[in-house]
Amino acid sequence: MSLLSTTSAPASPAARPSRGTQFPPVPLLLLLLALADLQIELRLLFDHFTFTTLFTAIRNHWLAVAVLLLQPSLWRHYRSRSGSR
Repeated sequence: MSLLSTTSAPASPAARPSRGTQFPPVPLLLLLLALADLQIELRLLFDHFTFTTLFTAIRNHWLAVAVLLLQPSLWRHYRSRSGSR
């Protein structure tokens, strides 16, 4: 009996997680936290949009706005890192 016959067969493709469906947790967590921080201001903007409300939301929640604006870059960065593993 050889060693090759005693090794287990590779897992089926259905048993292995697909790299394309994995979501990086850091950008997703930042997105959820930013939306939670802006929840009231977003409701005000959707109910009655004014530029004053928009500028106030940006001025008072600049970090959450920056996270929202940088989301595409974050997703590209973390997707490329998870694909290189």
